[in-house]
Amino acid sequence: MTFAVMLLLFIPIGITVHLAEKIGKILENNAPFGEVMQYLLDFTIYFAHLLFPLFLFLSVIWFTSKLANNTEVVAFLSSGVSFTRFLRPYLIGGVIVAIISIVLGLYLAPNASKGFNNFKYKYLSGKKALNNTNVLKQINDNEIIYVTSFDTKNKTGINFTLEHFEEGKMSYKISASNIRYYEEDSAFVLRNYIKRTIGENNDILDVQRKKDTIFSFDLEDLTPEDYIAETLRYNELVKFIDREEKRGSKFIGRYKLAKYQKWSLPVSVFILTIIAVAVSSRKRRGGMGVNLAFGICIAMIFVFFDKIFGTLAAQSDFSPLLAVWFPNIIFGILAIILLRNAKR
Repeated sequence: MTFAVMLLLFIPIGITVHLAEKIGKILENNAPFGEVMQYLLDFTIYFAHLLFPLFLFLSVIWFTSKLANNTEVVAFLSSGVSFTRFLRPYLIGGVIVAIISIVLGLYLAPNASKGFNNFKYKYLSGKKALNNTNVLKQINDNEIIYVTSFDTKNKTGINFTLEHFEEGKMSYKISASNIRYYEEDSAFVLRNYIKRTIGENNDILDVQRKKDTIFSFDLEDLTPEDYIAETLRYNELVKFIDREEKRGSKFIGRYKLAKYQKWSLPVSVFILTIIAVAVSSRKRRGGMGVNLAFGICIAMIFVFFDKIFGTLAAQSDFSPLLAVWFPNIIFGILAIILLRNAKR
């Protein structure tokens, strides 16, 4: 009940603050009312899912601190009931919240993330979240493409290269100073086109000022979205990551991070629940305020670790699996220590 009340209290506050910050751009870009309402709904689902563990953490501290201040915890434990038995209802509540978090993460949050980000880049930022510079991809088992930059508005790329391999050896290479996609024809137009076919003794050159052709890759391969992994359901995400690994995507760490987070958040629920009970089950001088202050500090440190290691995994070669689970490992150890002290 406390968890539900805290959600009902904080979510409207979050919506109000976010809307107050963005209302100017929403009005400036004449965003339709229906799309704004859908955006706020997506915003609610997207961020409520990410903050589920912290909401539960603060709820448990609030509820247990009230019991401790009324000496109800002492009376409960003095009756001969073990601390483990006292902890059981909290763990059952954690299971329920973890199941809700899994359902949101696997099915509802991806759709909410897609709507939230689409609205954000359409009406609020004035640009698309696209990785459109130095795109290097293996599009299938035999071909690799590269483009220095790609203008999504004009569908035009600079310094395009396609390399085709057969049995581990390059059979031909296509290059062009400019590539442009024409949607009405579903075709690409290359300027200053050069195709070098590798021969046993001599290479064959095909040089044209302009070349109309069709390739096996899509326009999206040249303009991958930053947040694409967040918009995919789990089974779709697994297939997407497998495909991008084969293509040699430089954003594979970011994609794997989104995959592992779907399972790490429910585990965070249990860890933070145990920490909250261990911290707030004793009556302290200063009352509930001390427990809440301590709890907020722990929550801030947890978010700090999560963001720091998440950024490392997304921007470098740091292991996404370690980045996601490291905060849980550290706070899991802290939970064990605090729980042992609480049992004494």
